[in-house]
Order: sequence, then structure tokens, then C-alpha cells
Amino acid sequence: MVRKIYRLTLLLVPLACTNDAPPPSGGAVATRASTATEASSGPVVLFLGTSLTAGLGVDPDAAFPALIQDKIDSLGWEFAVVSMGFSGETSAGGVRRLPWLLREPIAVLVLELGANDGLRGLDVRQLESNLDSIVVSTRRAYPDVRVVIAGMQAPPDLGRRYSTEFRLVFERLAARHDAALIPFLLEDVGGVAGLNQADGIHPTADGHAVIAETVWRTVEPVLGSLMAEAGSN
Repeated sequence: MVRKIYRLTLLLVPLACTNDAPPPSGGAVATRASTATEASSGPVVLFLGTSLTAGLGVDPDAAFPALIQDKIDSLGWEFAVVSMGFSGETSAGGVRRLPWLLREPIAVLVLELGANDGLRGLDVRQLESNLDSIVVSTRRAYPDVRVVIAGMQAPPDLGRRYSTEFRLVFERLAARHDAALIPFLLEDVGGVAGLNQADGIHPTADGHAVIAETVWRTVEPVLGSLMAEAGSN
């Protein structure tokens, strides 16, 4: 089967740096890669996130969204992964970028934002408000869209209270919007030296393989339910 994935990633600055820029323009430094011989007509699974989604420091085909596409293809499902990972992206940046990203229909939104908010110790109430706005706006544009929330954890040096409130943001968001929840995107990867690059933040290719398994445990049932609905119509 022809592998269908279209990726647009901005690899501008490290994960913890500021990037609230507007969508890519002619002057932006961007990389575009597509292995499809022609544009896919399948339902789109949009991964919206940070340099974790972008796969900073690894081959694009080794980043976890690309590995999810491999899993989709192995089942013969006609979903097309679109990876929108922006290095340094915050939840506020995601809000500003969203209208541009929603110009084309999507079937599933996998929302991986918040890591940079946590690294900077930004207000968790504003984080929750921003992520909520992204989900609401996406569902306003496409009422039948399925949403998957990728949970994150804040660095422990920010204190127990902040870390707890930060983690609960993702749980509340998923419950409020009846979204699927990945409890912790970096489960079994975060803090494991052998699965992260020298910066201790960005996963290696092996780390991305572990993340893909974590993500797939939540995403596969979501896609399977869409396939079942399509089969019953």
C-alpha cells in the first residue's frame, strides 16, 4: 500500500524557546515532506503539537506521527496523517494558528500542546482556556470530529501544586469534551536517558517508537470506531 502522510513541520528553535508566530509564510523556515505519489482522499488525522510532534532531531519518518501512519496503513485503513508540529509552540500559539490549520476538513484532532507552557511555568488556567478554545473551535468547524488529548506533565522543579494542576488540565479537558485521553505522552520515555537526545528533552528514534505505541493504544480505538460507523452507513 502506498504510504500516505503529509508533514509540515517548523524546526526553528528548541522546544523550550518562544514561538508564537503565525502560520508558515514564504519567509518561514519550513520543511515539507510527502511520500505519497498523489494527494490522499482519506479522512485526515491532524496532529497539532510541538517539536515532539515534529520529531525534532530525528528523521521525519521516525517521528511518532509517521509511525502512526505506518500502523494505519498496516490495517488497510484509508486515514491520512497530517503532522503539524511547531518547534517551541505554546497553547497560545496553537490558538492563533488554528484557523489556518482548519481550512481543510479533519476527522480526528490529536492535540499535543502544553509541554512548552509547562517548561516555562505559564499559568495553568490560561493553558486550560487555550486548549479548550482549540477543541471548541475545531468542533464548531467540524462537528463530527473526534478529539484525542495528549496529556503532559510539568517539570518537578516547579513544585507539587503546579505539577498537579498542570496534569489535571488534560484530564478535565478530555472529560469536558468527551475526548479520548493519552494520560502521559512521554510515558516510559521522559527521563530515560537512552531514549532521549543529548538535550534530555527530545526523544531519539527509539523514544519515538515507544511514544507511537503509547499513542496508538488510544488512537486505534478512535479510528476503529470511525471505520465501524463508515461500514454501517
